[in-house]
Amino acid sequence: MSRDKLVLVTQNKHKLTELRPLFERFNVSFETTSVEKFEIRADNVEAVAREAAITAYDVLKHPVVLDDTGLFVDALNGFPGTYSAYILKTIGATGILRLMNDIDKRDAKFVTAVGYSDGDAVRTFVGIMPGKIARAPAGEEGFGYDPIFVPQDETRTYAQLSLTEKVNISHRTKAFRKFLDWYTKSL
Repeated sequence: MSRDKLVLVTQNKHKLTELRPLFERFNVSFETTSVEKFEIRADNVEAVAREAAITAYDVLKHPVVLDDTGLFVDALNGFPGTYSAYILKTIGATGILRLMNDIDKRDAKFVTAVGYSDGDAVRTFVGIMPGKIARAPAGEEGFGYDPIFVPQDETRTYAQLSLTEKVNISHRTKAFRKFLDWYTKSL
């Protein structure tokens, strides 16, 4: 495994705010890059993260880590899934609520896959947060689908939780915690 500086491939300031404290807890430093994450078309976030990590390493020639996240709504047959970012840009979280207007079963899950590549090793780590889709947006915190997603064992949406509360339970934290645990033991 390469001991070069780790590059976190994201331009999302919200993700960086969530991830910095976790990386600090594991005493792992990272740089960011202006390189955009390459995304294949696939129904599986793990496949998207894996290919994105391989491509990012090929471009940057440094160990890279990145994530891909999907929101999978049971009543919508897993939609928007790996296309969550595109759907958020086009119909938004309120569009998902409109699609679910007359649906009572509101089970959903966020799935994050972290992809890592250092030119030799390619690894993925998955974090899942089951939950439900709210009836209406609520909360001012977070980003993306946070105002409509109620995580398991909660009555509030991600957007109603403080940053610390969200980070402690989130799908992204679960996946990155698995990565950081592996990464720090592998150095």
